[in-house]
Amino acid sequence: MSEQQPMNVESFNLDHTQVKAPYVRLAGIKTGVRGDAIHKYDMRFCQPNQAHMEMPALHSLEHLMAELSRNHSDKVVDISPMGCQTGFYVAMINHDDYDDVLNLLAKTLEDVLVADAVPACNEMQCGWAASHSLEGAKVLARDFLAKRSEWNQVFA
Repeated sequence: MSEQQPMNVESFNLDHTQVKAPYVRLAGIKTGVRGDAIHKYDMRFCQPNQAHMEMPALHSLEHLMAELSRNHSDKVVDISPMGCQTGFYVAMINHDDYDDVLNLLAKTLEDVLVADAVPACNEMQCGWAASHSLEGAKVLARDFLAKRSEWNQVFA
């Protein structure tokens, strides 16, 4: 079998059989024409091809992290779920301090644990408002936080 050509999407070039979730890794840097740099992080909650997040919990965690992360930094561009339901992409602008990103994510997940509602969980502000689970989001956040010491170990 011949070696595969690199693909345009960074995560398609990642050997998902070699990673060990949970982790947070720098997945790429894009620099704009004026010098702004977007740092994209792979925040992996579940072991690829072995586990995944259920959609209501993932959806609520997405809303919570997107809203609450911005209370800790104005450098957050986006937090978006992976289609495989194993993690999130976190995009930061002009911010390349990995340890600070980990602290931001930890503070955000700690905020999730004490949240009493999912932000924008209604038909006016959300495209599938019926698909949410605050308690499920809290379980995901609690489990990820419990393994914080492992976040910087990407490969088994």
